[in-house]
Amino acid sequence: MALTVLMLLGLAVVAFLVGQPLWRSHRRWRLRQQPFPLAWRRILRRRVPQVARLPADLQLRLKGLMQVFLAEKAFIGCGGLVVTDEMRVTVAAQACLPLLGHTRGYYPKLTQVLLYPGAFVVNRPFNAPGGVVQDQRRALLGESWGEGQVILSWADVVHGAAVPDDGRNVVVHEFAHQLDQVKGVANGAPWMPVRRDREHWAAVMGQAYAELRQTLARGEVPALLDPYGATDPAEFFAVASEVFFEQGAALQAQHPPLYRALATYYGCDSAAWL
Repeated sequence: MALTVLMLLGLAVVAFLVGQPLWRSHRRWRLRQQPFPLAWRRILRRRVPQVARLPADLQLRLKGLMQVFLAEKAFIGCGGLVVTDEMRVTVAAQACLPLLGHTRGYYPKLTQVLLYPGAFVVNRPFNAPGGVVQDQRRALLGESWGEGQVILSWADVVHGAAVPDDGRNVVVHEFAHQLDQVKGVANGAPWMPVRRDREHWAAVMGQAYAELRQTLARGEVPALLDPYGATDPAEFFAVASEVFFEQGAALQAQHPPLYRALATYYGCDSAAWL
């Protein structure tokens, strides 16, 4: 009798583990099929002009991605900010741009998006002279945590969306970090299942990163990539992702190997978007 009960419990656990992904996939499919709310369309027209630059099929796909994202991710206001649908939709539209080619599980580690009214202050340890570790207060526009949170400044979310072709977008930046953090610590090398792809990525990104650092070392101002990308490989990937989604044609012209690597990873041709 006890053995039978254990077998039944085991079968139930197996059925749950097998059925959960199928149930989640079906639920997401149903969310994508729902009509996109008219109020959300108006928000996109007012707040996220980049959506109108996308081909019609990608606009439709983006809206479906947003419906899943908004159903699954919690938004929390911080610093006295009261989160509205306008905020949620504006963030979601930009956060889903990196998913247009490959959904990659809709940021599987992410559970919450925290919004501050503006730049927020954090304490970060740094190595002071003499080997002493001290806390340093820094004002940030955004931050991505591998534990399941993205933190954003609403004022900078608005600015990033309003100017869709300046290569600066805090939402894309932080959600690129989320993709990088799926495998663990962000290091500028998001997970790729094929070894040859990982090796090619490392070669291309390493070369582009080195070139940016060399440009800055000569005292020159980079023509396209933000100098912040020279901080480390993780920041370089996030900065390059901003440029890829906002200035694809310029990136393709000035850094062809870098553009091709990002286009392959993201599964879309942003240089063709007008």
